[in-house]
Amino acid sequence: MLEIANLRGGYGRVEVLRGIDLSLQQGEVVALLGSNGAGKSTLNNTICGLFPAFSGRVTFEGRDITRAKPADIVAAGLVQVPEGRRVFPDLSVLENLELGSYRRGRERRTENLEKVLAIFSRLKRLLGRTAGTLSGGEQQMLAIGRGLMAEPRLLILDEPSLGLSPILVEEMFLLIKSLQVSVLLVEQNVGQSLEIAQRAYVMENGAILFHGTPHELLANPDLKRAYLGL
Repeated sequence: MLEIANLRGGYGRVEVLRGIDLSLQQGEVVALLGSNGAGKSTLNNTICGLFPAFSGRVTFEGRDITRAKPADIVAAGLVQVPEGRRVFPDLSVLENLELGSYRRGRERRTENLEKVLAIFSRLKRLLGRTAGTLSGGEQQMLAIGRGLMAEPRLLILDEPSLGLSPILVEEMFLLIKSLQVSVLLVEQNVGQSLEIAQRAYVMENGAILFHGTPHELLANPDLKRAYLGL
C-alpha cells in the first residue's frame, strides 16, 4: 500500500531524513518508534507532501506521490492526523468534523459523521461546543474523527497519546486497534504501540535502525536498552 524507497528530505538545505526505506501493507498497523528529534514528524510531512523530498520515492497504492500536492495526496486517501491535534479552536466540533470531508468523502458526509460519532460517542453531546474548550483527550478524539471523515485508505497518526492521562492513553490505543483502516502509528509510547502493531520500525537521527515484528524487536536486548527504554 505504501512504499518508501531511499527517501531523503528535511528543512531548507538541512537534511533530516537519510535514506528511509519503509513499507506498509493493506490492513496493517505499523509502528514508527523513536525519540524526539529522530525525524518521525519530518518523515510524515514529507510523505504527505508538506515538506519536499530531496531524493528517493514515495509510492501509494502503485502511484508515485513523491512530489504530489498535499490536497491530491489526501484525495487519494492518505490522511494524516498531525501531532498536537491541530483542531480549529474557534470552530465547533461539528464544523471541525465537516472540514475533514472537504477534499474527500464530501458526498457521504452525513453517513461518515454517523460512523465517527458511533466510534467517538463522547463527541455526540459536544457537537455545538467550540473545539478550543474541549479537554486534551476530547480534542484528540476530534482530530482522529476529522481524519476519518476523509474516508482514509491509510491513516497516519502522529503521537496520538501525547499529553493524555494513562487511562486515556490505554483507551486511545484500544480505539486505534479497532479502526477498520490501515495505520502508520508514529509514537514514543513503545509498549502500547507494540501491543497493537503487526510490524515496527525504529528511527534514530533520520535513519531506520531496525524493522521487524514486535517479537523480533523485543528479542533484541541492545535495541530494548538503547532505543526503547525497556
